[in-house]
Amino acid sequence: MAHGHFNGVKTAVLFGLLGGVVLLASFLLFGGNAQALTIGLVIALVVNGIAYWTSGSVAVRAMRARPVTEAEQPAMHRIVRELSERAGQPMPQLYVSPTSAPNAFATGRNPRNAKVCATQGILDILDERELRGVLGHELMHVYNRDILTSSIAAAMASVITYLAYMAMFFGGSRDERSNPLAAMLILFLGPLAGGVVQMAISRTREYDADEDGAQLTGDPLALASALRKLERGTQVRPLAPERQVQNSAHLFIANPFRAQDVSKLFSTHPPMAERIARLEEMAYGYRAR
Repeated sequence: MAHGHFNGVKTAVLFGLLGGVVLLASFLLFGGNAQALTIGLVIALVVNGIAYWTSGSVAVRAMRARPVTEAEQPAMHRIVRELSERAGQPMPQLYVSPTSAPNAFATGRNPRNAKVCATQGILDILDERELRGVLGHELMHVYNRDILTSSIAAAMASVITYLAYMAMFFGGSRDERSNPLAAMLILFLGPLAGGVVQMAISRTREYDADEDGAQLTGDPLALASALRKLERGTQVRPLAPERQVQNSAHLFIANPFRAQDVSKLFSTHPPMAERIARLEEMAYGYRAR
């Protein structure tokens, strides 16, 4: 569970980097003066503030999830209560989404405001041991502050995209705006930079949550088995690529959409085979001790 400290450092660096990009873009777009920097600073602060306070609700609404009582989902409550107590953390709110697509995610700006959601699809295909592995993974995302960081990174990426569009239509001189190559670079490189940062965060932190969650449960093979089922299940029953769900794709334990023939650079999740191999290596290491 040591990744929380390092994630805090990486988070601070990320916010500084993305905030700097917004300030620089504002400086270049709005006249290269102190007023431009002020505009950029206000944009960055507002976006970060909105992302901070709403990070726990957007994905839950997008998945049409509802809170569940212990009587409705005794296994979920029992597992999460046990793992939360083991980690010395408060019990999060538990939700179930009615979709048949098998998946799970956690959201919320900190452990006290956390929400853990499982779809009906994942509850149908996993046994209790595998579900425990998945819920341990999701809890570690919360404890490592991954949800807050990913939400703010996504919001900042959206701002960069917006500034890129403004650059194409309003930025620079008349001659610069009439240059098709410059317009294409401004339009595509800005959003690409923000998106790549967001995806890189998600991929790295999936590995960390796998490892930390396996340490919390003491059962890496349970999560490895769950990931195998999820790899098959998400291909048979993918989520519909709705806009709101697409924006929250990085939160899910498995890529919720059909596999696309794209580079690893543009994937929000690491390859399942690599995640499973790491977990199996952890298990063999435990047995050797």
